[in-house]
Amino acid sequence: MSTKIDARGLACPAPVLRAKEAVDQESPEAIQVIVDTEAARQNVTRFLESQNYTVSAEQAGSDFHVNGTRGRQIADTPEPAAQNDTERKKIMVMVTSARIGHGDDELGSKLMASFLKTLKEMGSDLWRLVLLNSGVQLAIENSAMLPFLKELEETGITIFVCGTCLTYFNLLEKKQVGETTNMLDIVTSMHLADKVINI
Repeated sequence: MSTKIDARGLACPAPVLRAKEAVDQESPEAIQVIVDTEAARQNVTRFLESQNYTVSAEQAGSDFHVNGTRGRQIADTPEPAAQNDTERKKIMVMVTSARIGHGDDELGSKLMASFLKTLKEMGSDLWRLVLLNSGVQLAIENSAMLPFLKELEETGITIFVCGTCLTYFNLLEKKQVGETTNMLDIVTSMHLADKVINI
């Protein structure tokens, strides 16, 4: 069975939600989702891959055709790291600004740099870092914060960068670290986290 979804013109996270609804209700062997933004292409691709689809995308004019084919379900024995993941605390940090606090912007930027440098002190409890609103500016080329974010990512921390925010600020092509994400991923992460810290 094959499913086709036209999600053009839909704001985030609607394209992913439409794809999720089809996967949940129909469990199609093949699915095609047509979207009209790069952020939506990335979000739908990542969602389908998380649902065990092999995904390819083709551009047709200003549209993207995201095609998923259901892969085989393989029963794997969980690796020890995956088992340990349920035992450790999951702390999610949401950063909604490129600076900390209000008042002096230079001081706010210095505080953010200090905060990101120090985040690794949370150890293995730090699970996910989410960048929203002007916080996405921390993850783009020429950002002074890139080295700290890349260091966190290299230690296994998942960094989500809001696709709607990147698109709004016209920064999607300048993102250098993290995964472009959508509100469904963010809300799901909040639900799964043991603790959410907002900055």
